[in-house]
Amino acid sequence: MKNPKTSRKCSSNSVCNMEFSHISVMAKEVIEALDVSRGGIFVDCTAGGGGHSLEIAKRLPEGSRLICLDRDDDAIEACTKRLENYRDKFTIVKSNFMNIAAALDSLGVEKIDGVMWDLGVSSHQLDEGERGFSYSKEAPLDMRMDREQVKTAYDVVNLYSAEELTRILRDYGEERFASKIAHDIVTARETNPIETTTELAELVTNSIPAAVRKKENQNPARRTFQAVRIEVNGELDAIEPSITAAVDRLNPGGRLAVITFHSLEDRAVKETFKKLSEGCTCPPEFPVCVCGKKPKIKLLSKKPILPSREEEEENPRSRSAKLRTAEKC
Repeated sequence: MKNPKTSRKCSSNSVCNMEFSHISVMAKEVIEALDVSRGGIFVDCTAGGGGHSLEIAKRLPEGSRLICLDRDDDAIEACTKRLENYRDKFTIVKSNFMNIAAALDSLGVEKIDGVMWDLGVSSHQLDEGERGFSYSKEAPLDMRMDREQVKTAYDVVNLYSAEELTRILRDYGEERFASKIAHDIVTARETNPIETTTELAELVTNSIPAAVRKKENQNPARRTFQAVRIEVNGELDAIEPSITAAVDRLNPGGRLAVITFHSLEDRAVKETFKKLSEGCTCPPEFPVCVCGKKPKIKLLSKKPILPSREEEEENPRSRSAKLRTAEKC
């Protein structure tokens, strides 16, 4: 089978022939949650085009430091350009945010004072057709955030079994027609491989009953594309280990801020925060604690922070965003 890879068209003077235009969601709320003005070492685990990083860098006092992580070469190039006036304050590292501990070790950094994540796919990745994230633009099935990674969406769609496809569509896309879509994908690829985003989107659309399609306001392929993208990039698998590793590196009083864009991400963050904020787990009948477990973080708010109405109107993609915050005990 042919496995199409997208070609890289970047140069030192352009970011893949278009501006990395990701709009930072809830930037004001993130800055307030991290309490950046107190100074120290801060980490943006998902730097993207540098939107949140720039707002952090602007407010860092002298002697403070910002470390930016991202695995997308386009994002790294854009972030570096955007923060060029703050070169004395920031360092950027190509890394999956799951590997935050290794990234900090490579810089000789033992402890940090604040850390944030802006999860999910960026506006730039969605808008740049050749990356294969969009179901409305024809492109090879790619969806890799790190283009040096081997596995692509093509591999998932054309090589996974019907059972495996059903699982990821159900678990990562919350697609109620997962079994039917998986069956139709497997049947279609027996004749010819499914090579493009539009081929996959059309196949998924035809797999969903017309009556259901009419009731929905969004493209019927969106859940399948979300599921395949999450599988390709291991997005959900990275959340818990990344947050846990970051908490271990935080100084007491250090802050965490995590922005999510769909229920699966938010659930993973919520469950991780809950686990890290729990204290003694001994049975109630025990007169004294014998487990010795103490909470590592305290939640700064029980419920997630949502975008303002003004931000939702300005940036429609912010409407599904949720911000959860915590502080190291």
